[in-house]
Amino acid sequence: MATHELFAYLCVADAARAIDFYRHAFGATEKFRLVEPGGRIGHAEVDFDGTILMLCEEFPELGIRKPDPAHGHGTTLHLHVDDADATIQRAVAAGATLERAASDAFYGERSGVVIDPFGHRWNIGHSIEEVTPEEMQRRYVALFPEG
Repeated sequence: MATHELFAYLCVADAARAIDFYRHAFGATEKFRLVEPGGRIGHAEVDFDGTILMLCEEFPELGIRKPDPAHGHGTTLHLHVDDADATIQRAVAAGATLERAASDAFYGERSGVVIDPFGHRWNIGHSIEEVTPEEMQRRYVALFPEG
């Protein structure tokens, strides 16, 4: 078996608004959308400089629902950019909620976290140094008090 691509596929309450948010916050462009006669967007694709994000509106009749941030987040999208601080600032200005401001992290990135207006969690970061997996593990363990 060969895997050719892996796409994130998000469910949102208002896909048209989500597409507009991703355009303003992250500079994404809409590729296309499929709209039911009643106006519900059944599928849309948004291009993040060559990486595709798929999204749809809720289909409760099929068990497809938007996230409920009141119950935490089971998924985080990691967006690797040139300038995390500026991208986070732009996302917040476009309507995202800041969960964690950008800071330098043990794994060699400067990153922060926002929750988009549709309940999805985004970790936004840029590289600040190359860190081997072994060094990353050493730094990770050092974060925890001796037990």
